[in-house]
Amino acid sequence: MLRIEISNDFTLSLEHLVLDYNGTLAIDGKLIDGVKELIEKISKELKIHVITANTFGSAHENLAGTNTSLAIIDRGNEAQQKADFVNTLNPQTVVAIGNGANDALMLKLSALGIAVMQAEGASTQALINADIACGSIINALQLLLNPLRVAATLRV
Repeated sequence: MLRIEISNDFTLSLEHLVLDYNGTLAIDGKLIDGVKELIEKISKELKIHVITANTFGSAHENLAGTNTSLAIIDRGNEAQQKADFVNTLNPQTVVAIGNGANDALMLKLSALGIAVMQAEGASTQALINADIACGSIINALQLLLNPLRVAATLRV
């Protein structure tokens, strides 16, 4: 569990990290350098779930050997499928990271939503629904390893 005290009267108690795959962990189906190492570190605190329609068919191979569970969803209505997945985990215990329009609802539902803007860009709806926006998945994952950064960003 990862506890992040935002203020004296608000603490996040996170148990799950839900990650979009393409555009977030991978670009054009290829895992971004440095992601595997950060996932390994974070997996000591959080259960990691990757949810994807597996557009490039490479998610299984690229995530082999990582401490993640992979959920392949059907193409079409992906936003609702991702939201439904977050709801099965108890959204108040979830941090979600994504970039696309199909990630916007899961970012909104989660206790902590982080949007990333990388080579694929980010949908404005994902940015609006996120609590935090980061310039890369590396920066987003490092936030979870340095929770005082999250507190500093969200403190009112």
